[in-house]
Amino acid sequence: MKVFLAFVRDEDYYHILPEKLNKNKGDGRLKAMAFPPLGIQTLAPVLRKHGHEVHMFDTCHPEMKQQHLAQAVKNERPDVIALSFLSTTSYRLLKSMAKRLKTEDPDIPIVVGGPFTTENSTHIMKDCQYIDCVGPGEGEELLPDLLDNLNDLSVVKGLIWRKGDEIVNNPPRPMIRDLDQFPYPDRQSLPIDYIESLPLDIPAVLSMDKFCTIQTSRGCPYKCIYCDIPNLNQGKWRFRSPKHVLGEMQELSDQGFKSIYLTDDHFLLKNKRIQEICEGIIERDLKFKWGCEGRVDSVGIAMLPILAKANCNFLAFGVESGSQKVLDRLVKDQTLEQIKFAIDEAKRQGIEKVHGFFVVGSPDETEEEILDSFRFASTLKLDSFGFNRLCVYRGTPLWEEYLQRGLIDDEKDWDKWFRCSEVDPTVLPADVVHNARKKGYKLLFKHLIFHHPIRTFKLVRGFSRFMRFSDVMKLILSPFRKIDHSATQKMTDEELELETEYS
Repeated sequence: MKVFLAFVRDEDYYHILPEKLNKNKGDGRLKAMAFPPLGIQTLAPVLRKHGHEVHMFDTCHPEMKQQHLAQAVKNERPDVIALSFLSTTSYRLLKSMAKRLKTEDPDIPIVVGGPFTTENSTHIMKDCQYIDCVGPGEGEELLPDLLDNLNDLSVVKGLIWRKGDEIVNNPPRPMIRDLDQFPYPDRQSLPIDYIESLPLDIPAVLSMDKFCTIQTSRGCPYKCIYCDIPNLNQGKWRFRSPKHVLGEMQELSDQGFKSIYLTDDHFLLKNKRIQEICEGIIERDLKFKWGCEGRVDSVGIAMLPILAKANCNFLAFGVESGSQKVLDRLVKDQTLEQIKFAIDEAKRQGIEKVHGFFVVGSPDETEEEILDSFRFASTLKLDSFGFNRLCVYRGTPLWEEYLQRGLIDDEKDWDKWFRCSEVDPTVLPADVVHNARKKGYKLLFKHLIFHHPIRTFKLVRGFSRFMRFSDVMKLILSPFRKIDHSATQKMTDEELELETEYS
């Protein structure tokens, strides 16, 4: 069968590089600041292994927008269209895409997957008549099973589908235990070179090296109240064997990738596995640099020396707050002492760049505690940092708490996200949070400039190597701008479809 796999992106969270940085040597490839669509890249070779023809699309490409995909459907007539997206911010685009494609050919089944789909499968089926079925959870087994049984969807475990006016929930499909059984993702077919960048909605290029992502494990066993990952993975952490991971890394090295980011929710969980992977990188003399994320209380902190030796040059920690009271409210199960030790140790062992994720505007957090987070950050040996407003999403423990407190309505609000300051009376008002954040950034920038000028200069110089001066200033000044992200949620489907069509 011929299958279209399309990843639908939020238009705010990627950037096509300026023309002077996008010269392509005649191969037609485009450079984009975005994480690669690892989901469809993973599914493509799995489907090909089952004998299917696969075409991939990523809507960050200017010639893979809604109208282009509709034209491809008209010209090529695929047997199935599979659409993937990440979260609520791209759901309306997804609906608009499904409507356009279904209008082009009503007989081609459209199946939708991705994390947001997993959390909201039945809601999506009720809300969007143009979607024929949804595949919650992992797709490596479900999608081939669907293609083999298009004439009898009732036998496809895990699938939710339409039977006339009825929405049918098939028996659940168990989570995949053997993650080594699948071929490596296809990182060649899409005509896009993904550029390493900070996870922001503004240009922040880190390097122009050939870049990709890897997932070596799935899930996280911790229960931070703002995170839906434990719910998506049933509270379990599953991992690929070091041998399988190293085989993929060797392939990427052979393909010329020089920078790799591990999208694992928590890489630093098992010391023996970390050691075997790092030793394999060293023994194979793989030259790429790589980064990952982990918790400051991980046993893997003891493995920092071999991480650095194996060319791990970027490590991100979820610091979240400089107040122990706030950390406890967020159920982080970590201390300020553990945070400081992990970051100090990472720098002492030679990790080149250490990033800290922080949140502001948490329940019961005072204005002074917001400033405490910035003061705490100034004492840490961080190379980069981000202070984002705490938001609540469906599937998180915080969402469940807000339901019980009557702050949100699950039937009415399931497809939305909220800044906590917008719905929770125990959170400071949005203006107070914003002003405290501005004040905190000023304190932090002042501290870095006067107390760590060399580190600050290196950070700015690193950005300016690949960015226009105006974009560097936009990056620096972004914390001081007040942006109304809620406008996207208020747009009608018709307005959004029109905007997508002509953007």
